[in-house]
Amino acid sequence: MKPSVPQPLLFVDGYNIIGAWPQLSRLRDRETLAAARNQLVEELTNYSAYQGFKTRIVFDAYGQRQPTLQEPITPDVSIHYTDYGQTADTCIEKWCAELQKDIRYFNLRLIVATSDQAHRHTVTGYGAEWMSAQRLARDLEAAVQQGRKNHRGQMGKTPKRLKTALKPAVHDRLRALRNQLEQRPHLGS
Repeated sequence: MKPSVPQPLLFVDGYNIIGAWPQLSRLRDRETLAAARNQLVEELTNYSAYQGFKTRIVFDAYGQRQPTLQEPITPDVSIHYTDYGQTADTCIEKWCAELQKDIRYFNLRLIVATSDQAHRHTVTGYGAEWMSAQRLARDLEAAVQQGRKNHRGQMGKTPKRLKTALKPAVHDRLRALRNQLEQRPHLGS
């Protein structure tokens, strides 16, 4: 039996990405920070599903005197709000350090998305890969384009599972009905 490789784990410094992506910065400035956060979470949820990543989006507590909060979005995506006075950088660095020491996660691919250069050097020191905000934006856009291309490629094709889910006699009956409708179009209205 082939050993299973754990899903890559993507840590995202949420406010850093919002500040680095022009569309999210504009949304934050025109509407609210919450609107920009929600848009980022939606985009990363889709991206993570497409890439097969487990994703932790980390936001600084921003002076809120509330304990750490974790909000699951999907089984593979969650939002983490740090403790009061803790930054997303220190939270992510702590997780990277802990995972590096744990033998159970020896083969785990860690990716940290941030444009903070000091943070970059720290997490790569713990064995994580670094991804800039701009690279994440490009990868996300490429995933969206690939998804659209795949979707367009499937348009007009009958999914294989539909072909095999029906018995041949049912296919024959449906084909006969379709031919009947083509010969007498007024029957279908």
